[in-house]
Amino acid sequence: MSEPGPHIHVERKVLEAGPEVRNLISSMLGRTTDAPSVVTTGCGRQVPFAMTSPRPESVTCLACREHAHREYTRFAEQFERLGRGPLPGGAVSAEQIAAAVDRLRDLAKRFAG
Repeated sequence: MSEPGPHIHVERKVLEAGPEVRNLISSMLGRTTDAPSVVTTGCGRQVPFAMTSPRPESVTCLACREHAHREYTRFAEQFERLGRGPLPGGAVSAEQIAAAVDRLRDLAKRFAG
């Protein structure tokens, strides 16, 4: 593990970061998952999980902010393409996809700012 330094980072897999994903997995499996002790960051370092945040306002590492901006923008574009085509089975509405795209673009913008 690299020396963490003074910065707060973002996990490399931004959509999998944060308590929401762990809560979803817990609700699906009926078991809680532990947060990892060490994670790989958007800037490529390995730091303690406590030195990361999914909140743009908390991330101080510029390389991690740029990484998160790119990832959220890329995911927003993928969701947008998904919403253009027919949605087999209708499990997710076009409005839900549009709302997800808006949230992802907002996060990307907040990481860029």
